[in-house]
Amino acid sequence: MPSIIVIGSITFTIFYSTNFFFPDTAYELLGFTRDEEKLYAVVKQSFVTITQETDLNKVKAFLGANGFINNRNNDYINPDLGLILEDLHDENVLTKNDMLYFIDTVFYTTKEFWAEK
Repeated sequence: MPSIIVIGSITFTIFYSTNFFFPDTAYELLGFTRDEEKLYAVVKQSFVTITQETDLNKVKAFLGANGFINNRNNDYINPDLGLILEDLHDENVLTKNDMLYFIDTVFYTTKEFWAEK
């Protein structure tokens, strides 16, 4: 569910996909900052200490078991949910004690996400 934040006449849609799908590395919204004419969200995320290198085949298997299809390089799509995950390379998926931790994950929605069910 998207959250709508209105600041003055500017409306921002913030989608908390990461927090829903990857709660161990959830973002905490601290506030906003402005640089010249751009407004940026300031977020915090837990620090993960790795214990081993990430095996991208394990990432693919994990996401596949959850309905995501590897559509190119380190990008995945779940056509049923209408979600695209990108940038899931071994520096954005960390491994600690054989557990995968997703950080800096890029989410996109497709028209299927917004369709009435």
